[in-house]
Amino acid sequence: QVQLVEVGGGLVQAGGSLRLSCAASGGTFRRYAMGWFRQAPGLEREFVAAISWSGGSADYADSVKGRFTISRVYAKNTVYLQMNSLKPEDTAVYYCAASRANYSSRDYEYDYWGQGTQVTVSS
Repeated sequence: QVQLVEVGGGLVQAGGSLRLSCAASGGTFRRYAMGWFRQAPGLEREFVAAISWSGGSADYADSVKGRFTISRVYAKNTVYLQMNSLKPEDTAVYYCAASRANYSSRDYEYDYWGQGTQVTVSS
């Protein structure tokens, strides 16, 4: 059983930056592809970014390409989401997820989920 804990959310002005962290425990971190998803009030959960188990490949939603960067540090069992040039439409609860399959934009392919961290971007 893998436990995921996200930290780093908060309130930021439009144009600002935040870095989310997701610490994994209870499993072999390097065996899992990792992803970030988000859910805004009244909307469905949507894909943000994913990184392969090797860290060599990544994928991004079109809405965040060029602004967000996903990365992972094996020594810390942690995956990061660096978010730059934030926009009010980025406001959501952000979730970290782990997949035993390949990295994916499909949430049903993820096996473990964190509790989420709130990101609020003011205009």
